[in-house]
Amino acid sequence: MHEEIKEAYGFLFEKELLEEISEVGTLKRVKAGETIIEIGDYVTGMPLLIDGAIKILREDDKGDELLLYFLERGDTCAMTLSCCLGQKKSEIRAVAETDTIFVMIPIAKMEEWTSKYKTWRNFVFQAYHARLSEMLDTIDAIAFLNMDQRLMKYLRDRAKIKGEVEIQSTHQQIAYDLHTSRVVISRLLKKLEMEGKISLQRNQIKVIDL
Repeated sequence: MHEEIKEAYGFLFEKELLEEISEVGTLKRVKAGETIIEIGDYVTGMPLLIDGAIKILREDDKGDELLLYFLERGDTCAMTLSCCLGQKKSEIRAVAETDTIFVMIPIAKMEEWTSKYKTWRNFVFQAYHARLSEMLDTIDAIAFLNMDQRLMKYLRDRAKIKGEVEIQSTHQQIAYDLHTSRVVISRLLKKLEMEGKISLQRNQIKVIDL
């Protein structure tokens, strides 16, 4: 596990901190589509991504989801950090976008390292800033972009996260992520295909206009 952590975070953390992460962290491997953190769960640790991608979702009173942002290798979730430090229940759902490997760090160590290691403190602050910027992008997309523009941005983001132009997904799943109906998504996907921006196959979308 130490080598995997070093490869993912060696450019951020000093040797001593990397060794502590290896000693107290718990390595987790999850398959694409698995829920990692559920809304209402008490968060007992913070995930550090080694490989893969995780999508972070919010849920409204009706149970409809909205995609907030993606986490990639070298990232952590600011909202998870907030719940950990406040010892509150999770307000987000974290789902593996791809097969994912991460290390779970206990709450007590997170607080200890904040005062002990400047690199860890900087990492936490930068994580808050990066996730806040991504949430502002999501708010801007909802407020200022048409649904077809939001959909195209979503497809480009997923393609970049996966490192592939082909996205395996149903129209219903995309509708869940964008907080709209399957009928709307199906209509807009067909429109984007006619414009030459994507190519549609069964449960697969090829992003042409990256």
